[in-house]
Amino acid sequence: MSPSRVVLQAVRRRRRFEASDRGAIGWPPDPDWPCPLVRLGGGVNLFQAVVLGIVEGLTEFLPVSSTGHLTIAEKLLGLRADDPAVTAFTAVIQVGAIVAVLVYFAKDLARIIRGWVLGLVRPSARGSEEFRFGWLIILGSIPIGVVGLAAKHLIEGPLRSLWVVASSLILWSAVMWWAERHPSQRKGEADLGVVDVLVVGAAQCLALFPGVSRSGATISAGLLRGVERVTATKLAFYLGIPALVGAGVLETPKALGQGVGALPTAVGTVVSFIVAYASVAWLLRFVSTNRITAFVPYRVVLGIAIMITLAAGWLSAV
Repeated sequence: MSPSRVVLQAVRRRRRFEASDRGAIGWPPDPDWPCPLVRLGGGVNLFQAVVLGIVEGLTEFLPVSSTGHLTIAEKLLGLRADDPAVTAFTAVIQVGAIVAVLVYFAKDLARIIRGWVLGLVRPSARGSEEFRFGWLIILGSIPIGVVGLAAKHLIEGPLRSLWVVASSLILWSAVMWWAERHPSQRKGEADLGVVDVLVVGAAQCLALFPGVSRSGATISAGLLRGVERVTATKLAFYLGIPALVGAGVLETPKALGQGVGALPTAVGTVVSFIVAYASVAWLLRFVSTNRITAFVPYRVVLGIAIMITLAAGWLSAV
């Protein structure tokens, strides 16, 4: 069969599919989609939970945007990114990634919490580095808490568009590239101040735009403040804990109440934990000898590819 005839048949099949009820979803591109475990429409099944758990764990702490990749994965799995149940489910499985950070940094976090609590009850302990750093994490977490609650309706709706994802992936890549050109990057954990964590915390708010990336935003802000790369990466992890735990606590009842089901939620969270733990360990080793600009080509290519698929009509934006 000639290539032109193959293309013609594909176009005809596409038009028949678009005329059907399933075509309105925008994906799969064929009614004979060879994945019977995928259920189109509302809710999340076990297969989808595993896939989304892998995507979340792999991308939550890499500067490539977990929300952006989850939005893409949801579209490919036949889920609507603006479905309240799906939004709630993705917020809950983020807890698995956060637990991975808690386990990975257990000793450091225990030291900080112990020093902070001790400083609250003993004035003589308030000069410790742990007491100071505990307050810095709290202060740096305030911006995302305020903005996240205020912009909740935008996060769950209009911002989940793939056009937003694609644009953010490309535009924030320029910021990452510029941040790595900053000549200082000498501040360690002991050198961090209130202004540093507030700037990094404010930058974390930009990650509410799918495609920016929480770690991409916070690490870039840290570098621009002259923070050493590994320290900036660890700070990104620490500031992500309160934000993502808070989102998980708020969204868990909604996820279960929207018909997602306890089993898919549990499976997605466990998978997210396992993959995220490996991702955190790898990223810390990577940034010790490499710049975050290594992720820029991937972000730009992915952003352009998404725009092409949207313009061609192969995927719907929401």
